[in-house]
Amino acid sequence: MKFWDSSALLPLLLEESHSAAVRSIAGEDGQLVVWWGTPLECRSALARLKREGILTSADEEDFIALLEELSSAWVEILAGENLRKTAARLLMTHPLRAADALQLAAALIWSGMPVDKSEFVCLDSRLREAARNEGFVVLPKKLD
Repeated sequence: MKFWDSSALLPLLLEESHSAAVRSIAGEDGQLVVWWGTPLECRSALARLKREGILTSADEEDFIALLEELSSAWVEILAGENLRKTAARLLMTHPLRAADALQLAAALIWSGMPVDKSEFVCLDSRLREAARNEGFVVLPKKLD
């Protein structure tokens, strides 16, 4: 099992520059673990792409259906006081936005403390660095 940030899930749905890398990681992963806000973050990205004219309405509907299929099999780390407190600590420790702190907090709750070789799949450079500093093995190993 690996924790998946929203930034790494989108290339599973859409063809992007990192799609091959994240699809390879997903193929090795028995089950994806995500934050409970991940479906909303992914839908937000799809809506933005539609507004920008990159996706058609039909494309957006197809990708939402794929997202729902994917979400039926993943494990979600739910919101709660522990998540909120952990995210607050991360905001004071790392240069993260609130949603990224919640993502990383969910990963920490899932992995347990201290993090011991747990894997965090992410394409966002700032979140990758924070996850690495918290002890995660960050995938993909390199971003082009």
